[in-house]
Amino acid sequence: MSSQRDREPLVSLGLYHLFKWTVVAPVSHLGFRLHIHGRENVPVKGAVVVVSNHASDFDPPILSHSVGRPVAFMAKEELFRVPILSQAIRLYGAYPVKRGSGDRQALKSALSALQNGWAVGIFLQGTRTPDGKITDPKLGAAMISAKFNAPLLPVCLWGTHHILPKGAKFPKLRPVTVRIGTPIAPPAPDRASLQTVTELCAKVINELHDLGR
Repeated sequence: MSSQRDREPLVSLGLYHLFKWTVVAPVSHLGFRLHIHGRENVPVKGAVVVVSNHASDFDPPILSHSVGRPVAFMAKEELFRVPILSQAIRLYGAYPVKRGSGDRQALKSALSALQNGWAVGIFLQGTRTPDGKITDPKLGAAMISAKFNAPLLPVCLWGTHHILPKGAKFPKLRPVTVRIGTPIAPPAPDRASLQTVTELCAKVINELHDLGR
């Protein structure tokens, strides 16, 4: 892993800040009245695996804005077939994953992003939950952390499940709070260590969620 960069590519940083200050920041702070706690816990450079709960399609841009650096998330392969959009989301850090392809492709793509200086975002349960609480955490984030020897950064998104509840046709302007925990050291690659650290991440995120607004 000697070719690891300290930061994301400059063109991606530029696109991130452009999108952040023209779209995400105004919507987050004016529309969702976003509160951010613990930003001082975010490593400003180097590889890091950002782990969070997940309750809304709005979570990736809110999370990336809150930690103050681009965060690479996996996205469905179909989006990368759309002209212009494909180039834009690649620059913004997204990487394609085929539906039903399993964790191997996601692991390979995430490791490539980390090697190129990105923070990589993983939703700990792998899918949205109705209230934002984590009940069934997956080992993927811990596996990536162990493989790259990158710390895990637990982040809690509170209130995003109210933005677009089931049956709603349009987003609702509801208050959102993001709480960022302290980094957690990468686990050893054995299953017991992966399980222990995964459960620790879930515990920290759920405890942050319990703090509410």
